[in-house]
Amino acid sequence: MNMTNWFSQMIASKTKKAMPVLSFPSIQLLNISVVELISDSKNQANGMKLIAEKVNSAASLSMMDLSVEAECFGSNIKFSKDEVPTVIGGIVATKKEAEELIVPKVGSGRTGIYIDAIKLALDLIKDRPVFAGVIGPFSLAGRLMDVSEAMIYCYDDPEMVHTLLEKVTEFIIEYCKAYKAIGANGVVMAEPLAGLLSPALAEEFSSVYVKKIVERVKDDHFAVVYHNCGGATIHMIDSILGTNCSAYHFGDAIDMRQMMPHIPPDVVAMGNISPAKQFRNGTVESISEETLNLLKDCSKYPNFVISSGCDIPPLSKWENIEAFFNTVDKFYKEML
Repeated sequence: MNMTNWFSQMIASKTKKAMPVLSFPSIQLLNISVVELISDSKNQANGMKLIAEKVNSAASLSMMDLSVEAECFGSNIKFSKDEVPTVIGGIVATKKEAEELIVPKVGSGRTGIYIDAIKLALDLIKDRPVFAGVIGPFSLAGRLMDVSEAMIYCYDDPEMVHTLLEKVTEFIIEYCKAYKAIGANGVVMAEPLAGLLSPALAEEFSSVYVKKIVERVKDDHFAVVYHNCGGATIHMIDSILGTNCSAYHFGDAIDMRQMMPHIPPDVVAMGNISPAKQFRNGTVESISEETLNLLKDCSKYPNFVISSGCDIPPLSKWENIEAFFNTVDKFYKEML
């Protein structure tokens, strides 16, 4: 599938399909725990298939699990039955430790499971593109340094941060290539930690490295969708757009009504119904209203595609998820 054309057709179409980051709630359809989902490629692929059968989404997206790559490098991970895995503490605090850090082989740890899951999903899902999930360079480096210390290191020890970023960037490139080799249509690259940086620091410690990844893996048949759920993304949008990703996805910390005027008309921008406030804790009425209001305000931009603000939590109510899709489908049907 030519993904460059796919995004262009999405912009040209009068009707749009929603493209939320919807994967973890498959545990409810499979009647399994989060641990069982993240540990088994067949569970992941079957979950993606069940979701694709249940909702009218533009694409099938794998999990935004930001612990996978860090675990490969040796980070400690906290697992939970009903919550997304999280990284505990840091493993790099000095330039020497950064220099000595061994870059793992792609396929080690759970990356092999996730690659196999996409391979299986591609056999099950034929009616829409299939995207894998990967972490962004600063977000991975930050987890290896400890998220709470990452920004401090950018000021106090920038050489160490750059050394670490070079290593994680090479790993992410190879990880993306592995997905590309099995036929994935692209990746959604989550770079949320960059949203905490100033525009200048975001350019130096994130965008430069994201662009390196994009230059090495993106082509007409393999897309890179950039995700950042930080509240400062509007202020760093020039740097973000400079990464030359295929499309951009923003979290609910910002207002898409303010973001859309900054996005070139030939570039897709997605967002940003709140995963926590609406999908997880909202009601059918509240998510329908929120979705409709955002569509009314942003559908005037042909390059706007409605989505969740981030990965939809595992125990989000399916009636809320279905209400979101029903509202989108009804809105565009009435526009015809």
